[in-house]
Amino acid sequence: MIKGLHHNAYRCRDSEETRKFYEDFLSLPLAGALDIGTTHTGRDTSVLHTFFQLDDGSFLAFFEAPDMPFEFKEQHDFDLHIALEVEMDVLHEMFAKGKAAGMEVRGISDHTFVDSIYFRDPNGYVVELSAKRPGHDEAMNPATNGARTILDTWQERKTAG
Repeated sequence: MIKGLHHNAYRCRDSEETRKFYEDFLSLPLAGALDIGTTHTGRDTSVLHTFFQLDDGSFLAFFEAPDMPFEFKEQHDFDLHIALEVEMDVLHEMFAKGKAAGMEVRGISDHTFVDSIYFRDPNGYVVELSAKRPGHDEAMNPATNGARTILDTWQERKTAG
């Protein structure tokens, strides 16, 4: 049985730029780093794997792999984004902190079950900070929210043309 998320891993352009954003700006401590010179299959490489810890014990992880091509681009929210949960007061504090630092900050967006703000990290990924609103748990309860019916209706409409 799956117990939870240990880590999600992404590529990064530069490990120190990534650390500055995740540790210095978002306050996620650098919890681990692996300097990988040889893969488990015996291939020589040069990769740094870093881990930033969230309060629940899970991690966001990054690979800096200069010898492996990767197309970094500014991701669209619908393509790829990282959503992290915060309290409502922290959401407002981080909005102000981002603006004061001259960062692009979007939001505060009311999604009915969460309020969110959005930043872009040094790798082009969208990072969303979300604060639960009253009614969040009910909105995310598949026994009562109709999620399966919504998905089935989407599939039918999509295949109908």
